[in-house]
Amino acid sequence: MSKLILEMRNITKTFSSIKALDNVNLQVRSGEIHALVGENGAGKSTLMNVLSGIYPYGTYTGDIIFNSNVCRFKEIKDSEKLGIVIIHQELALIPYLSISENVFLGNEQAKSGIIDWNETTTKTKELLNLVGLHERPDTLIANIGVGKQQLVEIARALAKDVKLLILDEPTAALNDEESNKLLELLLSLKKKGITSILISHKLNEVSKVSDRITVIRDGKTIETLEKGVDEITEDRIIKGMVGRDMSHRFPHREPKIGDTILEVIDWNVTDPQSERKIINNVNIELKRGEILGLAGLMGAGRTELAMSIFGKSYGRDITGTVRMNGKPVELSSVSKAIDSGIAYVTEDRKNYGLVLIDNIKNNISMANLKKVSNNSIVEEHSENVIAEDFRKKFNIKSSSIMQKTGNLSGGNQQKVVLSKWIFTDPEVLILDEPTRGIDVGAKYEIYTIINELADSGKSIIVISSEMPELLGLCDRIYVVNEGEIAGELSRSEATQENIMKCIMCHTKGAK
Repeated sequence: MSKLILEMRNITKTFSSIKALDNVNLQVRSGEIHALVGENGAGKSTLMNVLSGIYPYGTYTGDIIFNSNVCRFKEIKDSEKLGIVIIHQELALIPYLSISENVFLGNEQAKSGIIDWNETTTKTKELLNLVGLHERPDTLIANIGVGKQQLVEIARALAKDVKLLILDEPTAALNDEESNKLLELLLSLKKKGITSILISHKLNEVSKVSDRITVIRDGKTIETLEKGVDEITEDRIIKGMVGRDMSHRFPHREPKIGDTILEVIDWNVTDPQSERKIINNVNIELKRGEILGLAGLMGAGRTELAMSIFGKSYGRDITGTVRMNGKPVELSSVSKAIDSGIAYVTEDRKNYGLVLIDNIKNNISMANLKKVSNNSIVEEHSENVIAEDFRKKFNIKSSSIMQKTGNLSGGNQQKVVLSKWIFTDPEVLILDEPTRGIDVGAKYEIYTIINELADSGKSIIVISSEMPELLGLCDRIYVVNEGEIAGELSRSEATQENIMKCIMCHTKGAK
């Protein structure tokens, strides 16, 4: 059995009167990949912030023992000096600096106070080769995708002589291919003796690469499972996370589907940065009370289609017709789309869905201030009542409606975004990756909200990269590939195999 590289003993951390961590214990062995799982708000990130010194010694109780030494970190630099490096879900790269500048930012290769750029470039090439990223060191971060940016973050950690690498939801924004590459990289780093702590909601990935899995619930350690010793199944992990059996991952629903409410006819969209046609002659229809899925591979054009319909907020040279209840509607701006009864919940809730420094109340009301205003003056009492109603109805876990949304867990942030757009009283609600980065318990609550909206007569379009989610939620699915509709499947026809058949046959036909 490998020796312990890390022990966290009886860690307790309190925010105001809320106990975020309650005597949490964690043991990590040298050279292993150790997964940390739990619902949003369970305390995973808080525990790692304690470990890395983001929450300094004195703001918590308990002991951190790293390589047999008791550690009392005052700041993140203290933990990094010992080789503990954390990579957060929101990447901390500077877009308009090069890869090499980002890799050695704060860790410059300097002699007598002058940066040695030849040394910086040479070492960057070595690190990029180690992580399998084939880009020039002088490439700007803004010019590479999220998957490659994750590899740059890992290269930066390796440049700090990392011994314990902490990754917080590293594959949340990656497609399947990018995720698999990153997981393979973790396994290769393990062979080089680097220990990793992996925080993830993707339980299939956790099971694939982890040697041991520690489950946290409500700020407490529930159990640690070891591969080859304990029976590890997704159902067992989920039960530990949420405290109940979730054999039925999707709430039951009897569809009540009515007449056609939305028609998109001969829709074409050109890329804003080039002459390439992103959406090509798309025709779709949506019925009242229906949950309609848009399936497809990453880059298929699903988000671009949704955004172009929602007030033409993406693309140029857009042509085609949109009808609501049989009548053409004008969608030349976001405000006109909202007035026409269409709402769009973005896949990037932190950057485009919420004002993180503002409170829950203001985030909910901002898309429909007219409803809480009199003579252009916001009636605060009405705003408070409406926000409190959504907070209770959607079980938004917070201290009050005045809590900043940036301090909420991912699942609760998503409920605030949903509240904001439902408050506009749309007939059609487009949900782009509605459960990305959210744990299974919060997912179930989001699914319940979606079902209730459909049962009340709202029409829902769901874009999701998770095929089981589309199959579990949707009444009908359009398969999108290369900006075109590659197929249409009823609920009885929809399987992962049939969706992939549509994509592959369409791709072959296009060639």
